[in-house]
Amino acid sequence: MHVPDGFFNAATSISAGVVAAAGVAVCLRGARRELDDRTAPMAGLVAAFIFAVQMLNFPVAAGTSGHLLGGALAAILVGPYTGVLCMAVVLLVQGVFFADGGLTALGVNITIMGIVTVLVGWGIFRLVTGLARGKVVAAAFLAALVSVPASALVFSLLFWIGGTAPIEVGTVAAAMGGVHVLIGIGEALITAVTVGAVLAVRPDLVYGARGLAKPLVLRDAEGESTTVSLTERSAPARRYRKFLLGGVGVTVVLAGIVSFFASSSPDGLEAVAENKGFIDQATDHLFGGWALADYGDVGGIPVGVAGIIGVGLVLLITGALAFAARSRNKTKV
Repeated sequence: MHVPDGFFNAATSISAGVVAAAGVAVCLRGARRELDDRTAPMAGLVAAFIFAVQMLNFPVAAGTSGHLLGGALAAILVGPYTGVLCMAVVLLVQGVFFADGGLTALGVNITIMGIVTVLVGWGIFRLVTGLARGKVVAAAFLAALVSVPASALVFSLLFWIGGTAPIEVGTVAAAMGGVHVLIGIGEALITAVTVGAVLAVRPDLVYGARGLAKPLVLRDAEGESTTVSLTERSAPARRYRKFLLGGVGVTVVLAGIVSFFASSSPDGLEAVAENKGFIDQATDHLFGGWALADYGDVGGIPVGVAGIIGVGLVLLITGALAFAARSRNKTKV
């Protein structure tokens, strides 16, 4: 759903940029409550994973594809504030280095793909886990499922306010909502599988699961009991490092190898723009001639190589940002 340059007028683009900047600023402060020495590397890994999986377009209808947005996934794994930061970095790297999403539309993309998906996804997740305590994977599925069409509908609203083509808002909303419900199913499956996998290996690293698991009660020989919370039951540091290295390995494989098999069909937004006649409003990207543009296609770089470069950039930038924003309190890993 990466919005290109030209779809929105200047006033809407600037307004969305202000909203995105304000949202990121708020999240930089809020992330301090979610990040520490243990979770800051996890934020980098989550952002890099989302970047890699966004490269893997999957078919959803005849001639149309979709890909993960990732806002709900990020919020559940590392928290809503940190989740917005992860999404902002992913979208920034995609827009600047890969010409994926316009530069003037960066504020729009961060707003609809980052802030909206995180807020809606996290809200649904908290609602479901509040009603059915412990159903983390099911809640993750529903959160991701709803977040995608919600993002599409916010795009439709913004297009009604400041789109550069005279298209009825109902027409755009129906088309965007319909195709993105299908994309949402794929998003929900990816999110549920990923959250379930992390829960199985390191449940203490799933932010959304904190406080949901029953505490472990230890009794000594004299019968005295000690309650240990989920975060205190974390594995030794070497296992944490193995988890991070394993996650990076999976991410590199997805971006470097699996990306070759991604669907080449236009994604949901592009397909709607073509069908409804406003695709011609898109303008050339300022960095569209860079070697990495279109994930290496412009410069003749294999998509897998471009993907690995992107993973490295996102991992380094998000990791540095997370460490800068983290709480300085010492936390066991």
